[in-house]
Amino acid sequence: MPKDKLIYACTACGWETSRWVGRCPSCGAWNTLEEGLAPAKAVAAAAAGAKLSARQRPGTGAQALRLSEIPEEESVRTSTGIAELDRVLGGGLVEGSLSLIGGDPGIGKSTLLLQVCAHLCAQGKKVLYVSGEESARQIKLRAQRLGITAEELYLLAENAMDNVEQRMAALSPDVMVIDSIQTMYRPELPSAPGSVSQIRECTSLLLRLSKESGTAVFLVGHVTKEGAIAGPRMLEHMVDVVLYFEGDRQQEYRLLRAVKNRFGSVNELGVFQMTERGMAVVENPSERLLSHRAKGASGSVVFCGLEGSRPLLCDVQALVTQSFFGTPRRTVDGADTGRVALLLAVLEKRAGTRTYNQDVYINVAGGLELSEPAADLALCAAVASSLRDTAIPAEVAVMGEVGLAGEVRAIPQCERRVAECRRLGFTTVIVPRENARRIRPEEGMRVLGVDTVMQALAVLFVKPGRTEQK
Repeated sequence: MPKDKLIYACTACGWETSRWVGRCPSCGAWNTLEEGLAPAKAVAAAAAGAKLSARQRPGTGAQALRLSEIPEEESVRTSTGIAELDRVLGGGLVEGSLSLIGGDPGIGKSTLLLQVCAHLCAQGKKVLYVSGEESARQIKLRAQRLGITAEELYLLAENAMDNVEQRMAALSPDVMVIDSIQTMYRPELPSAPGSVSQIRECTSLLLRLSKESGTAVFLVGHVTKEGAIAGPRMLEHMVDVVLYFEGDRQQEYRLLRAVKNRFGSVNELGVFQMTERGMAVVENPSERLLSHRAKGASGSVVFCGLEGSRPLLCDVQALVTQSFFGTPRRTVDGADTGRVALLLAVLEKRAGTRTYNQDVYINVAGGLELSEPAADLALCAAVASSLRDTAIPAEVAVMGEVGLAGEVRAIPQCERRVAECRRLGFTTVIVPRENARRIRPEEGMRVLGVDTVMQALAVLFVKPGRTEQK
């Protein structure tokens, strides 16, 4: 038998080489190469004289079909019993799907999935919860704290995928949870659990089992210090759904975001609140995010953003104060730092707002991340409000994209944003003029269109006795 050969595999993308290097040539990540045995040779050495392994099975032998010959079948969806999770999944859990959920330790992944298991068992589904990190007694204690007493919920504390496959075949569950994929291993591979080869092979086996049996599988994934799911990037390509659980453990709100979904739209967002009884659904997140807003304070403006198909109102805050350092500070939380620097330059050049000697602090209350350009005008308005120490009226919302020339560009789905503002009691909305032409405001609602950021500031900070620009 040939001697096993050491290789180095990148934990970020799975790239393999025979020697160690500091930076992965494939993905560019630093210090991500780990030592291990070549998977092909390791499997051949362990399975010598035995039958072909599952990943070496022959193909299905299926024939190529015309697109018109393929029968139309709607995906069978099952409600998880949690409305926000159903929204993120695209309407419910699909039979035979493989979903990956990641998040920081202690964020609430296991708690949420245990609640999902309880709701599914209440619908008559058989659920298998496999834990490679906790004992069955620890899971039972958590279930007692959450008030879960489901009869069709089976717990299995196991790391070996061969045993998991046998228990799955014996129980034939409708839904299975693997907590977590980094703790699972296949005995025929000599590498340690959590290595690139183990994660790849275990996920491949679970993918085959879910498609063959129709069992919906949830995978819990650890995350790196950068916030990405640990393991090779191909892990996210293999699964059907990728969900990220975001939020600060010191805060009560949690955000569940879909970044990949083969059965629905991506970039959907679910809002949860951590309570003593587990994860509670936040039915009206816009109202919750604005509930603690300081009305009458300068540097605060309301912006309506879109998270997938859901409009969300948030409080954009800015604090501008004189700098006593050679280089003014720019601290941004909840928005892109480079985008804020660009907007400050536009304000300085086009609107005459001097911030070259001012420290600027930006914060988006509630822990949201504003990534869409539609938040540009709200950021500019918040900075100008703090610099002038003049409060923006509490019933005014601002939205629009700002260009380098100071022009305000149109934004997508402006009608839905304006409707959400009206639902929460806002009477005035400042939008790009191109969007304002296509909106018919309802009674009691004013939609003011602006062409430039200078016009927007003139409308927001109109002096007494001065008429507004229509």
